This record gives sequence, C-alpha cells and structure tokens, in this order.
Amino acid sequence: MMKTKKLFAVALLSTLMFSGLARAEEVTLNGQGVSVEANQQPVHAAKNAAAIAQIPAGHHFAVPGKFTVAVAALNSPPLTLFADDNKTLLGSEADIARLVADSLGLELNVVPTSWEDWPLGVASGKYDAAISNVTVTKERKEKFDFATYRKDSLGFYVKSTSKIAAIEKAEDIAGLRIIVGSGTNQEAILLAWDKENQAKGLKPFIPVYSKDDAAQTLALQSGRADAYFGPNVIGAWKAALTGKTKRVGTVDGGWPKAAHIAVTLKKGNGLVEPVNTALNGVIKGGEYDKVLNRWGEGIERIEQSEINPPGLGDD
Repeated sequence: MMKTKKLFAVALLSTLMFSGLARAEEVTLNGQGVSVEANQQPVHAAKNAAAIAQIPAGHHFAVPGKFTVAVAALNSPPLTLFADDNKTLLGSEADIARLVADSLGLELNVVPTSWEDWPLGVASGKYDAAISNVTVTKERKEKFDFATYRKDSLGFYVKSTSKIAAIEKAEDIAGLRIIVGSGTNQEAILLAWDKENQAKGLKPFIPVYSKDDAAQTLALQSGRADAYFGPNVIGAWKAALTGKTKRVGTVDGGWPKAAHIAVTLKKGNGLVEPVNTALNGVIKGGEYDKVLNRWGEGIERIEQSEINPPGLGDD
C-alpha cells in the first residue's frame, strides 16, 4: 500500500512538474516571442458577406446562432492550452475557429473534446466542425469535407542527450520506441515506413501510445521511449521551453508529399464553401497572419485555403 502511494505521489509530482513547464507564460518559437498572457486577448474578424451568403438556406447549426467547434483539449501549446481559469481554451486552433465564426456572423462555441470524439461528433452534427490539427488524407476525404488553413509539418524529437542524430527516413526508425498518437497521420507514416523496413529484414519500430503531455515527457526523459513524433510546432515549443529535447528530423504531413491541416466538416452539408471563403477572407485581411505569428506558427502559413486538396494517401 505504501509503495502504491509512493508511486502515485511520484506520478502526480511528475505530472505537475511537466504540465507546468508546458504552460509557461513566455517562450521564443521559430524566432517569434510568444506570450500566453498577451494571447488571451481574442483576435476578431469582421463579418464576411460573401461567406455568409454561401451558407445553405435553412442550414441547421449544432447550436442555433453559433459555430460549434470541436477542439482536442490536450495541453499542447501552441495549438491548444487552457487559460488560468482552466475552462477557456487558448491556442492557435481556438483563434482560427474564432476567425471563421466571426466571418460567418456566428458566435463561437468551442467544445473541448478528445481526438477520438471529433469524427463521430462532426459526422452526426453534434459539432459543426473540428479544428484540431486534422490533416487532409485520402481516407478522411471519403467521410468529411476540408478547408485548409495551415501546412502540416511533423517533427522527430529526442532527449537532448540522446545519441540519435537524425530520423529522416524509414531505416532510421528501425528498432526505436517512438511516441505517437493513435489514429493520426504521423502513425500512418510510421506504419508505412515500418512495412518497408520489415520487408528489408530490419527491426520493427515500437509505437508508444500516449495522449498525456506529462506522460510523454516522462517517457522520453526516463528512457522508456527513444523519440517523439508529432506536430512540429508542439515539439519545438517543448524544446525551446526546457532545453531537454532536440529536433532530429522533420517530415511533411502528407509524406512523401506535402499535406495541409484543415477545418473538418460533415461531408456534403454545404458548409465547406463558406468556411473556405471565410478563411481566404482573413488570409487577405491579415487576421490570419496575426494569429499564426502570435503563436510562433508563421512558418506554416499557406497562401490560400483550398477545398479537399490532395493529402496523405493520394497519388
């Protein structure tokens, strides 16, 4: 019993310690100073008459008069993090959602959820959209419509003292224990690489599935995992904040081609056109750049939003 209590205390301390690190108020990311405190002030956009006119007549939003958006509420700055009240969701994803809602003349209704929940929620109409670092893929386009808003760049990060110097191709992951999200495009890339490796007689990689930021950090620092593979900006944030990790490789999210992150909408319900128009409006108006730059994500900007472009798995 005492051993169990001791282990729980250690786990709790580790969670508090690493969560606190990830929640620091200021960090320099991609050469841009990021202030979480300053970024609690919303960035708004004006109503976009052209986008509003494209909303299908009689369209039923999940909540009347509101744009209800699912955002995976993990402590993953700069994409998502909670404000000091532990209720208000901050980060670039919530900011992009607000720009779209404003442009459509709707009130933003952000619903913190899990990664596993958004597909069914969007398909059933529980949510009008998911804005949660969702990459366009061939498979997902069969069930959803997409309006892009950011480049998808993935990064491999290891402990700063690791002897691993580079992870850039399939052979580099052979035999490694890699932290990755289940059901993500980064998992799909690793599985494709692993298939290539095993066909060559190389050792399989070992996926380490974890959604908790503190648990991921602890696994990497304790040596239970060799690397983390996920959104590059999340890895860059941690590396800049603590100096305990380093990037050893980057991969386009649509490997072997580029792919983009997109607002995800129910297939064929007519919302993708107005959302696309809304995004192109804020790109032209400058609000889009203001959001990306204040979260250190300017290097992932796109010139224009596209509807259902080629993604992971497309020829």
